[in-house]
Amino acid sequence: MKLPTEPQPGQALIRVHGDLNDFLPINLRNTWFVRPCRGRETVKNLLETCGVPHPEIGALLIDGRPVDFDELAQPGHTVEAFPIVSAPDVPIALRPPLTDRRFVLDTHLGRLAAYLRMLGYDCLYQNDAHDAELARLAHDEQRILLTRDLGLLKRSIVIYGAFVREVIPSRQIIEVMRRFHLAPAPTVFQRCMRCNSLTAPVGKAEIEHLLEPKTRQYFDTFRRCTACGKIYWQGSHYARMQALLACAIQGSSVQENEKSG
Repeated sequence: MKLPTEPQPGQALIRVHGDLNDFLPINLRNTWFVRPCRGRETVKNLLETCGVPHPEIGALLIDGRPVDFDELAQPGHTVEAFPIVSAPDVPIALRPPLTDRRFVLDTHLGRLAAYLRMLGYDCLYQNDAHDAELARLAHDEQRILLTRDLGLLKRSIVIYGAFVREVIPSRQIIEVMRRFHLAPAPTVFQRCMRCNSLTAPVGKAEIEHLLEPKTRQYFDTFRRCTACGKIYWQGSHYARMQALLACAIQGSSVQENEKSG
């Protein structure tokens, strides 16, 4: 491997790949750069001091050798970090594979949480949740933490997570679907968008007294949240959600095709 520069005593040479470059200053992107290294710091901590949150990293190499997060970076080492979406196939996994896609979102991502629930995914969200609580939930329940807060994503107990780059919710859902290879879950349109619990069919006669006159007149099929009791029917809001979901699926597919092409 030919390097553009050699690390000096007390330094490590670092390069990050793919969209991990989003976390670096512009002058350090897509190139090798040096960092002070005394030999007492894990490679995880070394990279996070550069700005790269560990849940975004899919593979690590030191001098071309696969390592895990706890490997100590030594002066003179070359360190490479790869994103999850394009990590090379190496024998050392940085985290156990996820068997289920469940999420917890920070307070900035309420609309994205609703879209994920619409897709049928178990998605925890509270607009007043504290960072420590979000990190604990992500760790204890093996949930994917989605956030716009780099400090939160760098918390040591967070195992699975991603920094959401997009700021517009309709683009955020496309980004998350592509990142985690999401398709509509079997429970699509069956999860309460207000509280995340599953809904169940309910007879019209049982809830008729709760309906507005026009809803009672024009609709006959309903679902009710098993936890909070919110009632759903296939009105104009349902058509709008279907259209948004179709656009998200199409947008995710287009991005996947562009990536593979």
